[in-house]
Amino acid sequence: MEHISDPYPAIQQAIQASMAAKHALLEDTALCSKIAQAAQTLLHTYQKGCKMLLCGNGGSAADAQHIAAELSGRFYFDRPPLYAEALHVNTSFLTAVANDYGYDEVFARMIEAAGHPGDTLIAISTSGNSPSVLRAAQRAARNGMTVIGLTGASGGKLAAQCDLCLQVPSSDTPRIQECHILIGHIWCELLEKWLFGPSTEMRNPHELI
Repeated sequence: MEHISDPYPAIQQAIQASMAAKHALLEDTALCSKIAQAAQTLLHTYQKGCKMLLCGNGGSAADAQHIAAELSGRFYFDRPPLYAEALHVNTSFLTAVANDYGYDEVFARMIEAAGHPGDTLIAISTSGNSPSVLRAAQRAARNGMTVIGLTGASGGKLAAQCDLCLQVPSSDTPRIQECHILIGHIWCELLEKWLFGPSTEMRNPHELI
């Protein structure tokens, strides 16, 4: 039987790298300010009775779906659902559009159908250069939506196409993704407090305008 090396050093290294990325995020005051600004943008989106759409590929698709689930379901406590949807979850639509129009159009076409002025798109790409995400950001802007990007340190081409781009200070894809979901959780926590805290008496978000 082949000898398996001790995994503990690799486990320690991964945890330490994740902690280092989050510490860099914590120390980046400008980025923390952008996280707060994005949260306020999302608050205003819901206060206007509008919605959040999210897109990404691979692990970023999982992050998009995760964040959408926390908002449309619940995060810390029971409250009315918030309209948040990851654009890849309809596999029949996704595969039909990819087959008929090319994969780069899969998110943009759904935005063309469902995105309206006042809505917000969360565009997630660790490199900032995913063609399908770039095309989605362009279509969202054309539809009068606000575009918030989640990327790695470089921002890629996506940074220039966003109203607000949150560039995690890392070039390591797994560490970037771990920070992205942390940012998503921060947004969920803040939105629940702002929209459904004790003083709001569990009112619907459009009633808080």
